[in-house]
Amino acid sequence: MDIIVIAGAVAVVGSVLLIWWLVSGERTPSLDLGHAGTADDLRVRQLQQSASDRVTKPGLERLGHTLRAWTPAGRVTKLEKQLASAGAPVGWSVERLLSVKLLLAVGFAGLALLLVDVTFVGVLLVLLSGAGGFILPDVLLQRRIDDRNKAIRRELADVVDQVSMMVQAGLGIDAALARAARSSDGPIADELSRVGQDVRVGVERSVALAAMAERVDVAELRTVVAALAQAERLGSPVSQTLEIQAHELRLKRRQHAEEQAMKLPVKLLFPMVFCILPVLMIVVLAPAAINIMDNLG
Repeated sequence: MDIIVIAGAVAVVGSVLLIWWLVSGERTPSLDLGHAGTADDLRVRQLQQSASDRVTKPGLERLGHTLRAWTPAGRVTKLEKQLASAGAPVGWSVERLLSVKLLLAVGFAGLALLLVDVTFVGVLLVLLSGAGGFILPDVLLQRRIDDRNKAIRRELADVVDQVSMMVQAGLGIDAALARAARSSDGPIADELSRVGQDVRVGVERSVALAAMAERVDVAELRTVVAALAQAERLGSPVSQTLEIQAHELRLKRRQHAEEQAMKLPVKLLFPMVFCILPVLMIVVLAPAAINIMDNLG
């Protein structure tokens, strides 16, 4: 292959990695802005910032605002919901996500254009590469959402049981949720902390819990929120409702674990047939085959 093509491909890959490094970092200002007020001081402070803070990130934000204006409103709403379900990663927004999608699509398509010939198959590979770069952030974001939902589903039974015991001990439901958020860790603690913040600013508890269930989109959590809303509406004991929900969640968690254990033999079938058994056959039959060939020879 021509050395110019290889150098161009390396340059494109390097630029894509550089762009990803620049846009994936958190904005961490390191300057003291409290004691300067002149234009010269402001210019000095601006020049002391990194190139990514002065050029790259503002450029990406402007590009993101332009792309957001061109993107259908339904798609923007879906991306906002996905970012909220992913835990609202620090430094990421819809604008930055749209910018990264476009840059990756252009970078992957440019790399494929340098590596293939200008034929029908080559053009098809270029288009597929661009499409792959465009959907790659969506795939990674969905994977983060799935991992976060699995963690919430795994910890939910223990948290609900903990809140139930606190309510039975005399705490109010708001105080119990806040205490559970402080004593827990992971995504469920973040969601409960956000519920507490919403309640403190004046949002009704049922609305805050419903918003949490909408963000997380876990069936078990929606069931717990619906049960709490019904108990509050009908005047039923909250502690008893939480105790029942904790028991059902533990039962579902055990059933899910048993289901995963039953799937394990099927998942092991492929590596055993195609990876382990051929090696065993070689180890067992190869010495006998060698002896037979020596005796016949």
